[in-house]
Amino acid sequence: MSNNNILVADDESDVVNLISQNLRTAGFQVSNAADGASALSKARMERPALIVLDVMMPGMTGFEVCKHLKGDPSTEGISVILLTAKSEEIDRILGFELGADDYLTKPFSPRELLLRVQSILRRKIGTVVKSPVYRVGEIVLDIERHQTTVDNKAIDLTVIEFKLLRTLMDRVGRVQTRDHLLQQIWGYDRPVESRTVDTHMRRLREKLGAAGDQIQTVRGFGYRISG
Repeated sequence: MSNNNILVADDESDVVNLISQNLRTAGFQVSNAADGASALSKARMERPALIVLDVMMPGMTGFEVCKHLKGDPSTEGISVILLTAKSEEIDRILGFELGADDYLTKPFSPRELLLRVQSILRRKIGTVVKSPVYRVGEIVLDIERHQTTVDNKAIDLTVIEFKLLRTLMDRVGRVQTRDHLLQQIWGYDRPVESRTVDTHMRRLREKLGAAGDQIQTVRGFGYRISG
C-alpha cells in the first residue's frame, strides 16, 4: 500500500477533476472511479492509502463500498473520507459506524479536503504500537489482532470506536478532552464538531455493556476510563 496513492470516486466529473487536480498539485498520485463498483474494484487492485468516496453513486453507494472495504482484512487499512450532499447527523453516524475516517458535506473547500487527507495520512505513518494488549477491568484490547473483548466475549467495534477506546486505555485515569480526541482520532487541529466525539462515545459505551460504565464523562472537559 503506497502512502502517496489516493483513489477519488465520484460520478460527477467536475468534482473528480477538482479534487484530483488539488491532490496532484500537493504531490499525490491519483486514480479515479465513476461508480461504486469500479471504486471497490480499483481499491482492491491498487490498495491506495486513502479513498475520497462519494456516497451517492450509481449501482453501489459509497456506504456499501466502505462496508465491503472495512469488512475485508486485505483492505480494512485503507482510509476513507466520505463526500455527500446530505448533512443529516444520521448519515454521518452511519459513515463512521461503517469505519469511515472522516466525512465532508458538499459543497466543500478543496483546501479543507486536502488538509484532512494530509492529517489522516500523517497519523497512519506516525502510528506506533506501544503495547500489543491493553487491559482495563474486563475490557481487553488486542492491538495486533484488532480485537476487543469484554469478559472474554468479542465486541464488534468500528475503526473509530477502536481508536477511541485505545486512546482512553493508553491513558487510564487521565481526562482526555474532546478537542484532544478530535485531534488524535480525526486529526482536526481546531475545536470543531465536538458532538462527533459524544456520539461515538455513547455508541462505544452501549457496545461495551456494563463495562461501558468504566468510561466516565467529566463534565465540561471530556472523558476518561477507570480501572
